[in-house]
Amino acid sequence: MKHYIGNGCAVESLPYEKTKACLVAEKAALLKNEQSEDAFFIADLGDIVAKYKKWRRLLPRVEPFYAVKCNDDYGVLKVLADLGTSFDCASKMEIDKVLNLGISPSRIIYANPCKQTSYVRHAAKRNVDLMTFDNEAELLKVKAVFPDARLVLRILPPSNFKVRCELGMKFGCHPAKAKQLLETAKELELNVVGVSFHVGSGAEEAAAFAVAVEQAHGVFQTGLDMGFPFTLLDIGGGFPGQVTAAISFEEVVDVLSPALDHYFPASSGVQIIAEPGRYFVASAFTLTANIIAKRVVARDKSNHEHLPDQVVTGDDEPAYMYYINDGVYGSFNCLLFDHATVTPSVLQDGSDMTFVSSVWGPTCDGLDCIMEDCRLPEMQIGEWIYFEDMGAYTMCCASTFNGMPRPRVFYLCHDVVWAQTYSKQTKKMDQPIPKVIPFMKAGHDLFETHDQVEEVFGSPRPELICDLDPLN
Repeated sequence: MKHYIGNGCAVESLPYEKTKACLVAEKAALLKNEQSEDAFFIADLGDIVAKYKKWRRLLPRVEPFYAVKCNDDYGVLKVLADLGTSFDCASKMEIDKVLNLGISPSRIIYANPCKQTSYVRHAAKRNVDLMTFDNEAELLKVKAVFPDARLVLRILPPSNFKVRCELGMKFGCHPAKAKQLLETAKELELNVVGVSFHVGSGAEEAAAFAVAVEQAHGVFQTGLDMGFPFTLLDIGGGFPGQVTAAISFEEVVDVLSPALDHYFPASSGVQIIAEPGRYFVASAFTLTANIIAKRVVARDKSNHEHLPDQVVTGDDEPAYMYYINDGVYGSFNCLLFDHATVTPSVLQDGSDMTFVSSVWGPTCDGLDCIMEDCRLPEMQIGEWIYFEDMGAYTMCCASTFNGMPRPRVFYLCHDVVWAQTYSKQTKKMDQPIPKVIPFMKAGHDLFETHDQVEEVFGSPRPELICDLDPLN
């Protein structure tokens, strides 16, 4: 059964659990019937729902504002919006994308400390008034175009902890200089309402969160002493989103929760928010690519001269180069920009014989190497390789360099999870899908017909609405 959640997004519900290999094989067979070998994602929206429930259970005092930049796929944003998540946006386009879901501007933080002036003006126009800053020039900019904004001072995180992507080199006011910046805000009569930090994307030491909370508390007290109505703490992102991460979410919670309770107890009345990105989506997406070419590039000298040449042994193995139809200019940009590592899996039945292999993307650039050295069974052109945990900073950063298309997305969710998440909407959304869009009947106007279409398909595209007019 398929559920339609708008924007042409169809979610297939699964009556029972299936392995990743099984799901990949099913979708690969579907593409074969379509005479296609294009790469594709499988998006398990149920995994996102489970992550949301875990967050609310383990960090009930912290309101998640999903970092749109991590993965701005419509299906992701729609499910998170329906769950009640708020959003961290970094640009005009991200703000509009979230607002177009029907989200209230009060559920958005414009969490980019260095913003384009016209984007600040746009935020004012769209009533997105909560935004971060970390320098005096930003204060002057906001004063000029959005003086009623509610501002959050972003401070530098502690620098002595390991993170995958350090952000302190670009953003954040040193805590020692916070008072000076707040004095400027006071002179400009701007409304600073709180403090934020970001320990770095993909934190690898849980203790970083506790130290950052302590630092934020010091700046918070400074602001209160200066007369600012500080009521908000934004603890940023950096939360792990997959089991192979250096630390687990539970490890972060074990350190973070006591720090929040100590420095910002519930009795303080401080609202605490966070900006998780990869936490929600990393493990929800599996990328599958097709082997489009293959080369044998080396052959060791044999210690088994008595065997025929075609017999392969452990001492006489070929090294294979496999070319697949996604690469570092596409979804695997995460290898360059996010310092990620990936692990290939294959659909073949377990073979004990594996060979030195390398995996390459489809473009004409020699940089387009996904894995320089790995062990894989011998594979043939037309077979598939899949990679789990590919939801964070992959598809959102992909280009179409050399004319290579972005992968399509298949959305899945377990029946039970879907029913629990959309219990009030299931009956409405599970109506049979007509073969054609219904035309207006006598006595019905265009907008009534539009509502009929939306009940079945979700919010249709503008051009689809125009197509409903029988006079055209």
